[in-house]
Amino acid sequence: MEYIALLKNYLLIPVLNLSLFTGPLLRVVVGLIFFMHGVPKMKDVKGTAKMFDSMGFRPGYLWGTFIALLEVVGGFALIFGFLSQFFAFFFAIQMGVVIFTVKRKMGLVNGYELDLLLLAACLVIFTRGSGILSIDQVLLGF
Repeated sequence: MEYIALLKNYLLIPVLNLSLFTGPLLRVVVGLIFFMHGVPKMKDVKGTAKMFDSMGFRPGYLWGTFIALLEVVGGFALIFGFLSQFFAFFFAIQMGVVIFTVKRKMGLVNGYELDLLLLAACLVIFTRGSGILSIDQVLLGF
């Protein structure tokens, strides 16, 4: 019984206290990943348009520009927790489209594993919201 009390008091309770920060940590990391993938797309809009055309997303200029803006603006917004659920929803759709249209034939390993992880993370952010340490919490109360 003493071991259970020790585990509870010195391991479980401190971990539960830190769990308040896991949502914001996930949100910031996902936002940073999308932001960093969007910046090169914004720097080379013509190259991005050609890439999207080659993947079958036509017109490539429209879809490439849209995704580049989504990743830069949405990634930045996720980092600071502004409209997180809104952007997480669109990122989840983006990752679903990538998995099922671009990377499906590649398989999970060395294929769409990162995309699947990002899809799951975006669904967590979408369902749980921005959490603490966010603009949404300050402005909207959630």
